[in-house]
Amino acid sequence: MKVFSFKGGIHPPERKDYTAHLALEKAKEPEIVEIPLQQHIGAPCNAVVKVGDLVKVGEKIGEAGGFVSAPVHASVSGTVREIAMKPAANGEVLTVVIVSDGKNEVHESVNKKGSIENLSGDEIKEIIKEAGIVGMGGATFPTHVKLSPPPDKAIDTVILNGAECEPYLTADHRLMVEHPNEVVGGLKAIMKVLNVTTGYIGIENNKPDAIEIMQKSVENEENIQIVVLQTKYPQGAEKQLIDACTGRIVPSGALPMEVGVVVNNIGTAYQIHQSIETGMPLIERVTTLSGGILQSPKNLWVKIGTPVNELVEQCGGLKEPAGKIIMGGPMMGMAVSTDKLPITKGSSGVLFFNREEGTIPEPENCIRCSACVDICPVYLQPLYISAYTLVDNIDMAEKFYPMDCIECGSCSYICPSKRPLLQSIRIAKGEIQARNRK
Repeated sequence: MKVFSFKGGIHPPERKDYTAHLALEKAKEPEIVEIPLQQHIGAPCNAVVKVGDLVKVGEKIGEAGGFVSAPVHASVSGTVREIAMKPAANGEVLTVVIVSDGKNEVHESVNKKGSIENLSGDEIKEIIKEAGIVGMGGATFPTHVKLSPPPDKAIDTVILNGAECEPYLTADHRLMVEHPNEVVGGLKAIMKVLNVTTGYIGIENNKPDAIEIMQKSVENEENIQIVVLQTKYPQGAEKQLIDACTGRIVPSGALPMEVGVVVNNIGTAYQIHQSIETGMPLIERVTTLSGGILQSPKNLWVKIGTPVNELVEQCGGLKEPAGKIIMGGPMMGMAVSTDKLPITKGSSGVLFFNREEGTIPEPENCIRCSACVDICPVYLQPLYISAYTLVDNIDMAEKFYPMDCIECGSCSYICPSKRPLLQSIRIAKGEIQARNRK
């Protein structure tokens, strides 16, 4: 079996054995949900409910605030108790707090939309938009926007990202193993929206069960192919995935559409299929709860807005106090200060580490070993971007193309001196973006 990959990258300890073999479970019903009105890249939503309103499952509670935005919906039925600024993984966000009545009454608008075969591409795209579907791998870019390329961009290929290259995370893995036909159905819907006839599903070779099951699922699909990928991080990054699956190189500063490709996540494809088949918008997702100090790691179907600490209880609690909690994967996820934050559309995982694992080592002087250059998947020289940024010389840092950085963190991981490479590159990018806005 031929295995495909890209230049550079790293192979950190996978740590997927905690949950890769565990079937999906339903999380316990939350008594209260806190649903942020910005769970996506782009403009926040505007609340369309008020305190005291009775809402039902699937009812729209936040209207998109622009084209690059996505509506949000109630994940439980009950009463709106509060609409206020609340902490979330991405900061303070206007949030709708709903007290569940335990009935899970479904809103009248939730009904089957038809079939992929009988719907037009535009009709499918409208369903995706109204369902509030976003990139569920963590990027949370509104999917209907990604499926609306400019007329001059000739898209001929769709790739589903089944790499799930971050350590610990197994949400997409389990979706492919347990719901392969729904994943393929979602891919076919995306292909119809974009009017393309070539689809790939890229899966790393550390998931042999998913590869086998997905290959069986597409054996009668002439235009869909499973691409077996080398297990390497960041294999799931868009540009690296496109390189591995098609051999096409996305130019510096360009988007995948420049080479005729659109990339979507496994979870996103699954949700597209479900929203067409059932009419239910994005109100729940699979989230991996893992880490060495969690008593019983799990892959859970979680309703949006469920507090993380309730999921920890369902996993048997923690063996010891957490030294670090990360929303997402350990490489690109976000460290948070509390486990009382809500699960959102982009919550692919929540990880719990002890104090020793959560400690950031003190940086030492750069030894010019070039390890960061050798492994950079986008051919950058992180040591120079970092060095110039740390002495506040952003003009020089910009000459080394920091805006091309995909923030995978491979450079910081591999650095023997534990230099703050990624952190300083992020600072450079922020400074450049602020200057360009002026």
